[in-house]
Amino acid sequence: MTIFKAIDKWLIPYLQNANKRRAPVEGTRHLLFCVADHYEPFRGGASEDAARRLVDRWCREYPQRFAEFTDADGRPPRHTFFYPGEEYNADCLRSLGGLCSAGFGEVEVQLHHREDTPQTLARKLVHFRDQLDTEHGMLGRDAAGVPRYGFVHGNWALCNSRSDGDWCGVDQELSVLRETGCFADFTFPSVPSETQPRVVNSIYYAEDAAGQRRGHDRGRLVEAGKQPALRDHELMLIQGPLALDWKRRKWGVLPRIENGEMTPVNMLTPTRVDLGVRQQVGVLGRPDLTILKIHTHGCLDGVIDLLLGDAMRNVHQHLRACYNDGSRWSLHYVSARELFNVIRAVESGKRGDPAGFLNFEIRAPEMR
Repeated sequence: MTIFKAIDKWLIPYLQNANKRRAPVEGTRHLLFCVADHYEPFRGGASEDAARRLVDRWCREYPQRFAEFTDADGRPPRHTFFYPGEEYNADCLRSLGGLCSAGFGEVEVQLHHREDTPQTLARKLVHFRDQLDTEHGMLGRDAAGVPRYGFVHGNWALCNSRSDGDWCGVDQELSVLRETGCFADFTFPSVPSETQPRVVNSIYYAEDAAGQRRGHDRGRLVEAGKQPALRDHELMLIQGPLALDWKRRKWGVLPRIENGEMTPVNMLTPTRVDLGVRQQVGVLGRPDLTILKIHTHGCLDGVIDLLLGDAMRNVHQHLRACYNDGSRWSLHYVSARELFNVIRAVESGKRGDPAGFLNFEIRAPEMR
């Protein structure tokens, strides 16, 4: 049964996290809403024509359906397309570039890989990073002018975390990601997969453990106003919500798992939004900031109709009605890069409206 898969990795940390007393919040709370799309237009061996038609539909319909919804900063919903390096297609990326240039999102890196070494993995990441940067201007740059990227691991298998060793091969993957310019990982949660880390509902730094896989199983929480120098191989992990949903029960008895994923059989709903918000994923010491990172596979059959249809419009209507009144709540649509920047600003001690920190450490891409 789904609820029991990988339960040894996540249930106790989840219960411990759920039982923590939450600090009271005075004044306006800020909700940062981020969609991490594991965006694979060639999934299932789709032809180039089919993939381009799918991407073109996204670029045509997304503004039509969602431009009317704006956050507290007057910005429309922003979709982060984690595009797989092994599916590189210049035409698909140029089309996505047009959508992103219009203010509806950004592109970051996804990679499905297997039987790699640190050296072969680094070459793949650098090659795709440079394609996105030099050919499309899709990546942000840091103060030193170095291109940086957010990352999602294909098949969830970060740090060689599957027990069979498939879909990765590199135990010390966090180090490779840091060295090639990754600013944060956005893969998790992955329940019911065994790849799920033992840290849940958190923003934290992890680093590889010598001679061991699954470096993401442990780490130090990101804390407001406390930004020690990063160790050489540390990487930030930004998680979505993980919870037991007692309002949706299997056989009317067992709670279903809330893992922040949007699928045809588990589309995001206002009720699921509220449950995700209650997990209070955020930066330690800043209870006024809540992060809701949702993930999906936007090119799967059936998913595109939901993500571009009334179901997602209902979500944005709920966000507008319940989390953007300007008094109790202020809503901020953010890309993965912008979310990282806000977290880093808060970690450095910055206060005030998150909208002022969207380019705090990594500036916006210069699309071309």
